[in-house]
Amino acid sequence: MTLLQLNSLRKRYGMVAALDGIDLSVAAGSRTAIVGPSGCGKTTLLRLVAGFDQPDEGMIVFGGQLMADGSAQVPAHKRGIGIVAQDGCLFPHLTVAQNIGFGLNAERAVKEAKAAELMGMVGLDRAMLSRRPDQLSGGQQQRVALARALARKPRLMLLDEPFSALDTGLRAATRKAVTEVLTAAGITTLLVTHDQGEALAFADQVAVMRAGKFAQVGTPREVYSKPVDPVTAAFLGEAIVLPAVIGEGRAESPLGLLPVDDTAYRGKAEIMLRPEQISVTHASGEGAPGTIAEINFCGATSDVRITLGGAEAFSFRLDIPSREALFPGDRVMIGVSGTAHVFR
Repeated sequence: MTLLQLNSLRKRYGMVAALDGIDLSVAAGSRTAIVGPSGCGKTTLLRLVAGFDQPDEGMIVFGGQLMADGSAQVPAHKRGIGIVAQDGCLFPHLTVAQNIGFGLNAERAVKEAKAAELMGMVGLDRAMLSRRPDQLSGGQQQRVALARALARKPRLMLLDEPFSALDTGLRAATRKAVTEVLTAAGITTLLVTHDQGEALAFADQVAVMRAGKFAQVGTPREVYSKPVDPVTAAFLGEAIVLPAVIGEGRAESPLGLLPVDDTAYRGKAEIMLRPEQISVTHASGEGAPGTIAEINFCGATSDVRITLGGAEAFSFRLDIPSREALFPGDRVMIGVSGTAHVFR
């Protein structure tokens, strides 16, 4: 069942088209991540869904009800949508309990009981209810912001880069905790982020945005393993793109003859491999021969640039495990597992 439907959404700010024809379906109870570089329109889209801004064209339908159509819209406070911003936006002069209960139309005792219940739900000690936001860590503040949004029992939760201000370890732990809370509550979620790994780990559906449009929408595995073009491929992670001539389900490439995922196509094309498909060993055994042109030791991994031989030299960069001692000028063999993805 579709809970949120966006049809041909457009929004301009002067001469700039922030959104240029957005279509998206979000299933009830699902998690969708909108990922893209800064300035591509992600936050604008979230603001339209929340009701903070109005689209110039297009429709927003939520729970079967028309929320906006370019000429009129339902106000934000009547949409039943929760939102957690990047910095939490907690009221600094209120306690945690008062922040969570803010906006609830209930007696003080009911608000306090609800705040205590939600603190347990988001994994925080109820003893923190009397604290103020500046007495909490960044991760704790984000969980309180989530509890405040959950207090009004929204059917849809909007997360606007809520983990970006946290350090790496805390970011992963907070994201996992938030995901578990939202899943347990059965709340449909729309996450906006510029972090590709976060989008892939969080969502059931990923929408890759570029210049106000969706370049690709699909499951995390689909958009990662079968991106629509090299730009999308590079944005979603490290990608090795090679020229090739394709026929009979195989590609003749600088890495030799490789199986491809498009058995019908014939002719020249570009193909893509992900780093996890590549193995690099000292020059022995099977594989394509290459030479280490550069290497930078980074601890567990090393950043290397490998040059392939032949009439026209081809090189690519790759992170490889540092377990093998390799040096510039070393001859190596490059092995490939799985199939290469074809860009038509």
